[in-house]
Amino acid sequence: MSDHKHGSKKRAPTAFGIDIGGSGIKGAPVNLETGEFSADRVRIPTPQPATPDAVAQTVAQVIEAFHLPAELHVGVTFPAVILHGVAQSAANVDPSWIGTNVETAVARATGRSVVAVNDADAAGYAETLYGAARDNAGVVIVVTLGTGIGSAIIVDGVLVPNTELGHLEIDGHDAESKAADSAREREGLDWAQWSARLQRYFKTVENLFWPDLIVVGGGVSKHHASFLPLLDLRTKIVPAELRNAAGIVGAAALASRTKRTD
Repeated sequence: MSDHKHGSKKRAPTAFGIDIGGSGIKGAPVNLETGEFSADRVRIPTPQPATPDAVAQTVAQVIEAFHLPAELHVGVTFPAVILHGVAQSAANVDPSWIGTNVETAVARATGRSVVAVNDADAAGYAETLYGAARDNAGVVIVVTLGTGIGSAIIVDGVLVPNTELGHLEIDGHDAESKAADSAREREGLDWAQWSARLQRYFKTVENLFWPDLIVVGGGVSKHHASFLPLLDLRTKIVPAELRNAAGIVGAAALASRTKRTD
């Protein structure tokens, strides 16, 4: 998706988002008024092994594909719990990331001020600003169904970072081991069988948090008509809207809103 500028209109505020994944590193400048890309995104395969230096250099290559003002805010998503810029875990990247300051590593490689955020948090935040949860007050929970289960909680527009609701213990199991999309594929479940597991999962989530809205993302959300109508919850539950753009958009938006002291 692109935002084409016409004439000499005042330039919209922009930030740059990078989505670091296990297979690819994607980036694009984001129009912060609309949540749309202001140029086509660039994707470079994630280096193997995905060590801090190798990934940071690849992020720099993505950024260098654009002509960006030096002061432009840069946000990066990372598949880990991020505490004050430091990775506390490592999913689909090299274990040497654990204990590494993601913001420092990327800033060193790019020469830019960087804000790092958990990938599910970025996607969830994007949905509240520009997507399925836009203009929804109260407690919004965004859940991504994929290899695992990612989650984001946003309360009246404020992100509560690093919620790991995919790891809730339900019926003696780590929730994502039974209810992630990978479990559906691994066990050959049909939509009805899988939705029964989702029902148990989402019922647990809503009984713990009493959200006003649940948004379901991840690649499988494009098939939402096959499973969301089978769920019986008191909470309104809707599919995500931003799909693959959510991480980049959320990272850019969070970077623009985060006060840095550097």
